[in-house]
Amino acid sequence: MPTNTRKMLIAAVIIGAAPPAFADVITDWNEKGVAHVTGKMAPAAAQRIMAITHVAMFDAVNSIERRYRPYLVQLPAGATTSKEAAAAAAAGTALAALNPQAEVEFKGAMAAYLAGIPDGESKTQGIALGEAVAGKVLAARANDGSEAPDSYRPKTRPGVYVPTPSMVSSTWPNLKPFALKSQSQFRPGPPIPLKSTEWTKDYNEIKTFGARNSTKRSARQTEDARFWLITGPQSTDPIVRQIVIAKKMSLIDSARFMAVVTVAAADAGVAVFDAKYQYDFWRPVTAIRNGDIDDNPATERDAAWQPIADTPMHPEYPCAHCIISNSVASAVEALLGTPEIPEVVMTSPTAPGATHRFTNIRAYADEVAHARIWAGFHYRFSTRVGQDMGRKIGQYVVDNVMRPMSVAGTQ
Repeated sequence: MPTNTRKMLIAAVIIGAAPPAFADVITDWNEKGVAHVTGKMAPAAAQRIMAITHVAMFDAVNSIERRYRPYLVQLPAGATTSKEAAAAAAAGTALAALNPQAEVEFKGAMAAYLAGIPDGESKTQGIALGEAVAGKVLAARANDGSEAPDSYRPKTRPGVYVPTPSMVSSTWPNLKPFALKSQSQFRPGPPIPLKSTEWTKDYNEIKTFGARNSTKRSARQTEDARFWLITGPQSTDPIVRQIVIAKKMSLIDSARFMAVVTVAAADAGVAVFDAKYQYDFWRPVTAIRNGDIDDNPATERDAAWQPIADTPMHPEYPCAHCIISNSVASAVEALLGTPEIPEVVMTSPTAPGATHRFTNIRAYADEVAHARIWAGFHYRFSTRVGQDMGRKIGQYVVDNVMRPMSVAGTQ
């Protein structure tokens, strides 16, 4: 495909149909950003981009309304400054800088979006504010460790071959968190002993139910396993967008809600890879094909065992999808004051034709966790630890960043 044609197609996807009344500029730009990052980078890297984009939009809008503590910066802005222009300019500027290969397309999308806002001083001030806030947020994240080279050292002995594909997010244990005090703040204890009763139980469960051609897994369990092969922002942000829209949140509340949840998801990614690369625990496909060397006579080897799809290229413990989905669910529940949500609808490119609906945010997170067992990716103990870790991270983020100005003791 010619380069110019490809760029035009990318721009068309990013720009989409201009929203008729800019009723929700925050969710509009979330959808544009998620559409671009999906499938182009590791899920944790994509979540970093969405978190940066959303804190920039939040700080821009909050500079005008000043109802919440800023995430990073609160710049001078008149009350008549266009919040829609500020949010769009902040998002477009951030996404263009974070995706240099699509800089022209994102700047074009921003220009097209802003063209729908009536010209005038309010719009001009909003654009200047959004660009300035985005610049400061980008500068603060410029050296956060996201560009560090992969230096993962494969485990081997001299002269012995091991597979050498690129590891996923091996540098993330050193990434600067958005809200956590440190990458290891919520690091769990080590995996369970291989001679334990729990290991025997979880090993044999996933060996039976997580096998690619399992006859024990139900049709719904198989669907769930395939449905949640999607990860990263495409597996979380559509749910959050639908809640914002169904709740008809004001622009500032939409900005805060999306920013807090995306920060929780991004920090969950940092925390989980800190733990994964600390413990370096083996995946089911490795453990089951080596069931004769774990010193446990109740775990029999299956030399040809395969999970439902290719195992992600990072260590097993704890379950990343579980931590991230639960950090999102915990943040949503804390912000709303209840796990009950307006009905949200999810589809998945990895389970064509399937539609999943949720009216309780915990039910969504539970389904994701169970799906990783049915997929043959994670042991039950790892999903349980992951869920607990995610809930703690989500609550911590809500309690510590972008708090209402009226809350005593906020920093």
